[in-house]
Amino acid sequence: MSIKQLARRMALTIGVLLAGAAAAQDAANIGEVVVTAQKRTETLEKIPMSVSVIGGETLERGQADNFKDLVALVPGLSINTNTAGVSRITLRGINTGGVASTVGVYVNDVPFGSSSGLANGAILSGDFDTFDMQRIEVLRGPQGTLYGASSLGGVIKYVANEPSTKGFEGRLQATTESVESGGMGYAATGVVNIPAGETFAVRVSGFYRSDDGYIDSIGNNPIPTLQDPTVNIESSRVEKDLNGLDSYGGRVSALFEPSDRFSINLTAMAQDINSDNSDRFEADPESLKGLYGGHVVTRYHPEWTDIEYRVYSATINWNMGPVTLQSVTSYGEFDENFQRDVAIVPALGLPTAQLATLVFSTPGTTDNLLSGILHQDTSTDKFTQELRLLSPQDDEFEWLIGAYYTDEDSAIKPQELFAVLPGTETHASGVPQLADISLTSNYKEFAAFANATWHISPKFDLSFGARWSDNDQEASQVLDAFVFPAPVVFDKAKSSESPFTWSVSPRYEINDTTSVYARVATGFRPGGPNVLPPGAPAGTPSSYASDELTNYELGLKATNADGTFAVDVAAFYLDWNDIQLFAVVNGIGINANGGTAKSQGAEFTVTAVPVSGLTFTFSGAYTDAKLTEDTDPVVGGLNGDPLPFVPKWALTLGGDYEWPVGSAKAYVGGQAAYVGKRFADFSNRNAAGDIREADSYTALDLRTGILWDRWSIELYGKNVTDEEGITDIEAPGNFPLGAVGISTIRPRTVGLSLGIRF
Repeated sequence: MSIKQLARRMALTIGVLLAGAAAAQDAANIGEVVVTAQKRTETLEKIPMSVSVIGGETLERGQADNFKDLVALVPGLSINTNTAGVSRITLRGINTGGVASTVGVYVNDVPFGSSSGLANGAILSGDFDTFDMQRIEVLRGPQGTLYGASSLGGVIKYVANEPSTKGFEGRLQATTESVESGGMGYAATGVVNIPAGETFAVRVSGFYRSDDGYIDSIGNNPIPTLQDPTVNIESSRVEKDLNGLDSYGGRVSALFEPSDRFSINLTAMAQDINSDNSDRFEADPESLKGLYGGHVVTRYHPEWTDIEYRVYSATINWNMGPVTLQSVTSYGEFDENFQRDVAIVPALGLPTAQLATLVFSTPGTTDNLLSGILHQDTSTDKFTQELRLLSPQDDEFEWLIGAYYTDEDSAIKPQELFAVLPGTETHASGVPQLADISLTSNYKEFAAFANATWHISPKFDLSFGARWSDNDQEASQVLDAFVFPAPVVFDKAKSSESPFTWSVSPRYEINDTTSVYARVATGFRPGGPNVLPPGAPAGTPSSYASDELTNYELGLKATNADGTFAVDVAAFYLDWNDIQLFAVVNGIGINANGGTAKSQGAEFTVTAVPVSGLTFTFSGAYTDAKLTEDTDPVVGGLNGDPLPFVPKWALTLGGDYEWPVGSAKAYVGGQAAYVGKRFADFSNRNAAGDIREADSYTALDLRTGILWDRWSIELYGKNVTDEEGITDIEAPGNFPLGAVGISTIRPRTVGLSLGIRF
């Protein structure tokens, strides 16, 4: 049976089950959602800010295990990616293509990734697997007071299931799936919770996922032309399904809880993401349609990427009566190592004799080809310590004060460019290494923060907060290239600054089930030093400052009297100043400030439970994000340009139904997610001078299953209609004959899972 036939049968099965399911049952309550968004346990409806929560069951049933899968579940979240684990995530449109992150990523209360603009943090956020997660909380930004640096757009917080002393628990699941234009993949997951008496428990979980590829290489010998893509290919590198992916890891947590007033949780987590190749394929620069028959690249060399996450933490919670002390100590490691296939061109400025050595005459064609490979390793080692004192929950006044410290060592080391024989890893004889660059940096920050809620009356609350931080940074770079007679060393460029952020949020309860709130909040990204290249023009900044963002927000949270209908809606206006932008001076990248932008719009989520077991959800976001000033010409942004890869409209309609089948429980469900048109980076323009634009798309996911006390069987289809939703557009320059590089969401994937509990 083909994938298309299986998908059609799956859709028909779900339709029949929905049509035949009993509808006349007692109404059920939506239920209370508890979160830790404000670093204390609260119900979602009491929080005066826009927060989305995705439960663990929703993540597992929808096979949502990475950032791409979260886009349909989180209003206002967008993604720009071409390689697993290398993703620029954006909330509320806050993106200009810089190198520092605008969305903070946390695992429980542990921040992950680089805080600086010197370690590619914008595209190297922690894309953690969601297996055995209790929930994901998405706090829309800025979140400068409680979460600090790099939370301009907001925070994505993974909340893991903790060890429990209440009883033994274990489960295993095996999954197999097939992807359109590719082959079979598989996954295995498992978790066990082991209590040891009433005061100690250990929880161990692990996963392994292997996804088959769907991109084909037709090599580079000879290069086909856009005018004649049917040219006979006799290639140096022909390979099918070359973008396979393996992701694996696990988590071990130990809980010691001698009383209901004291606990300590020790956790170690590891994850590897190994991609055989990026997800890019070559496309026409005007139509953005794939060349050479579809998902195809012309390639000499593999483009693998290996990513490692390591997180170790100790969390202490001590209720001392008048106050509760919370301590979070962590050490995290991140490493990305990759190889890229690059074209070496005469513009490098090689002497004639060396250039002649590099130019290879390709058999069967008059084309002269230059071939090279780039190796790069990017890493961050991060230590953090946070201490918090919390007041008890109170009807009049609640407060929290805290201090935070981080020490981060980052490196982009090495960056190596070699000339090689086409189709091999053999270095070209007699040709020196073209470049060997290393950049090391250190970031230290101390911050003090406070947050409070004053219950002025039974119906009116006022929340407010502030954070002062001080950071010191240092960076050094060694540049060794053929154009320099000796290595050039830039040693200990330094910077320091002390940003201040604040927030104010009044909230009014119209009745017991309806409240409105307003919020004004500020956020920032740290500035830092620039390691200037030789001969940098006068006025090139030796450092760059923090950028600043102010959010003005109005929101409504309401449920009906019997709890079968809920709505959460927020309107916002974001004012962004001194935007951090990436520029290139004399071939070396630097950071600079320039220009302003705004983002305005609204997000909403509507949930209805008309009968027991049946849930409908309609969510979406309208985001109008654009520059309000020209950027520096080297960046290419003009006043009025839309911010990159931000859809103006994104909508998701989903439904799930559960009902008893004998001693088991059956379910069916699905969602249709619409993502509007998105624009590429400011400098990525077509022949007419317009920014290249990705078409809108609608992706359909379906699922069904039967759950017994111990066993389960589940069938799912992702992107059932096989839409090519674009996630990245790479400008011409790295592909033959002026082609652009395109990445899309994963093609239609159909899978089957079997599970057991014990």
